[in-house]
Amino acid sequence: MRVVFVHGACVKDGSWWWHRTAGLLAERGVASEAPALPSCGETGGPTGAHGPGLTEDVAAVREVLMASDEPTVVVAHSYGGIVTAEAVAGVAAVRHLLLVSSYLPEVGQSLSSFGAPEPAPFLHLDPEGGTFTVRPDALAGTFLQDCGPEIQRQAMDRTAWQSLAVLQQPVKSAAWQHLPTTYLVCAQDRGTPAALQREFADRADRVVELDAGHHPFLSRPAAVSDLVMRGLGTA
Repeated sequence: MRVVFVHGACVKDGSWWWHRTAGLLAERGVASEAPALPSCGETGGPTGAHGPGLTEDVAAVREVLMASDEPTVVVAHSYGGIVTAEAVAGVAAVRHLLLVSSYLPEVGQSLSSFGAPEPAPFLHLDPEGGTFTVRPDALAGTFLQDCGPEIQRQAMDRTAWQSLAVLQQPVKSAAWQHLPTTYLVCAQDRGTPAALQREFADRADRVVELDAGHHPFLSRPAAVSDLVMRGLGTA
């Protein structure tokens, strides 16, 4: 059995974001992997107006999933839920989805389907360059307020400019409709409001709520690893 982690928007070095939870899983004999997302510049190509978008992210995750027939749990975070909805479709090895403060789209919906007309105050958009990122002065207070200062410092070096294209590109599949799905609501999340998370959670088979911010796999790794193990039990 294995776990594939799919990270959220505007970050790079995906394995670092999951490292505290992945380490606990490794102690229990569970291997994990975090695919690089091209739209975040993780595969070496340029991001921007003509750079990689959702299609390339889906392909990157799908390639990792198809590389093994081991029973797999996919853990998706935030924007990662958009990618996972399409990437997991029809992959027989995937037996369970764990969505963490994640967008949960129907077919035809995109990230922009769930946002306000104006950009969130914690985002910095560069329309001319075709990219967006998290404002450095908002990162810790919005997304990592329940993490220690060292984690906050390390996270600052792992933000990324991401292709704006991902905001508008709709998903072609909604794999969560056909797989056992657990939704983890992060009640203290200042980035994705808990009320919106609970709307998404209504679409899942099972809902768990945790008193945590946007990145519980960093602030509460034991709780997240226990949920992953529970998902593996159904794989």
